[in-house]
Amino acid sequence: MAEITAANVMKLRRMSGQGMMDCKKALEEKDGDLEAALELLRKKGLATLEKRAARETTQGRLLSRISPDGKTVAMVSLCCETDFVAKNDDFIAASETLADCAMRAAADADPQTLLSVEVDGKPFSDILTETVSKTGEKTEIGDYARFTLAGSGLIGCYVHFNDKAGAMVEIETDTDQTAQALRQVASEIAMHITAIKPAALDKDSFDPAVIEQERQIAAEQVKNKPAEIIEKIVDGKISKFLKDNCLVDQPFVKDDSKTVSEVLSEAAKAAGGQAKIKRFVRFEIG
Repeated sequence: MAEITAANVMKLRRMSGQGMMDCKKALEEKDGDLEAALELLRKKGLATLEKRAARETTQGRLLSRISPDGKTVAMVSLCCETDFVAKNDDFIAASETLADCAMRAAADADPQTLLSVEVDGKPFSDILTETVSKTGEKTEIGDYARFTLAGSGLIGCYVHFNDKAGAMVEIETDTDQTAQALRQVASEIAMHITAIKPAALDKDSFDPAVIEQERQIAAEQVKNKPAEIIEKIVDGKISKFLKDNCLVDQPFVKDDSKTVSEVLSEAAKAAGGQAKIKRFVRFEIG
């Protein structure tokens, strides 16, 4: 058997990020062959992924990236099992790399496509496997979205201080000048979305099946009322449901005397232009 030197153990540790004892054992098993030992440690990470496949990943980090011109914004989460690992340096480094990959992947693609985005000549899936080897926890990509502006407008983005929840909102404007004046409002609307959790942009974008279900529930609640007023009561309940769950109609989190759409319209008017919300996403880990 080849002599396992401390220098080689340290070299493998730098190459793999694994603990000293794990590196020494891998070198012993592979008779001192550094590359073979490194591959063994990678396989260990894959084995850990398979072994812990059924585990829940309710912790992690949510990150965002914005292009230099502000025209593209991406948001993605990397999830793990415990908050302890979410604060681990190796996990944090992997999540930051994932956020960079999110800016280079296809827009609105399945999150799993990020696994094939290359970083320094290797796919992110290899980085994920290495991270699992180091942390010993199941780690997986969670949510992913990327917005790119087609014309005048801006993208508001907000990630909560705990790195667990956040939102992006795309706002169309009549001019780039109007967009520039709305940056603070766009960020505040993204914060509103994160905090209040709207289910849809407006009533027209709500799933009709959901509204019908709510209508049936409301009808059941008032079935003992006089027949002539049941429909009116149900309509009122549906109206309140839509106001509570449609972003544009919700009372603004920073000033509940105005709706979100009113806040945006007033800010755009003050800037001498017009604006409307085109779309949004909200992500939360756990």
